[in-house]
Amino acid sequence: MRRNKKERQQLLLETIEQNPFITDEELAEKFSVSVQTIRLDRLERSIPELRERIKHVAEKKFSDEIKSLPIEEVIGDIIDIQLDESAISIFDVKREHVFKRNGIARGHHLFAQANSLAVAVIDDELALTAKATIQFTRSVKENERVVAKAKVTEKLQDRTFVDVESYVGKELVFKGIFEMYRSNKAKKDEKNENHN
Repeated sequence: MRRNKKERQQLLLETIEQNPFITDEELAEKFSVSVQTIRLDRLERSIPELRERIKHVAEKKFSDEIKSLPIEEVIGDIIDIQLDESAISIFDVKREHVFKRNGIARGHHLFAQANSLAVAVIDDELALTAKATIQFTRSVKENERVVAKAKVTEKLQDRTFVDVESYVGKELVFKGIFEMYRSNKAKKDEKNENHN
């Protein structure tokens, strides 16, 4: 059913409030209009593009939570995190991330997304990568979205092991096992309090 512009823009606003991660393409399909119409509607209603919405939600929600590095140093945008358990980030591959001659993403961008997510998930003020075993399972191209999922698999005295898998859609494109050094400052502070 075609709606008038005012109704569509109001529904667009409500839809984005419910799901700030919805893309212009998904909105265009939902409202049976072109992507260009959605972009114009967003401009008229001062609704930021997806990347800005994600950044805003992440900064508001996670900036106080992440201890090991400032949120702006994470490569990609964190959309979910449970410290010392799991985290998810998304990274949109743009022209500046790919080789000019073939449009394939440079591997260091995918590694940086996964590595910074492995650092961010650590519940400690100091977290450094001690060792990483990585595998690229398929090339990623310009304009693809990479979703990285980190899962803490083992916690030792001063090491934490984090598995990261990155996907484009449902297809695995990267996987890595990160051995992270941590200072265990929180545990040391706890011990000192118990001794006093």
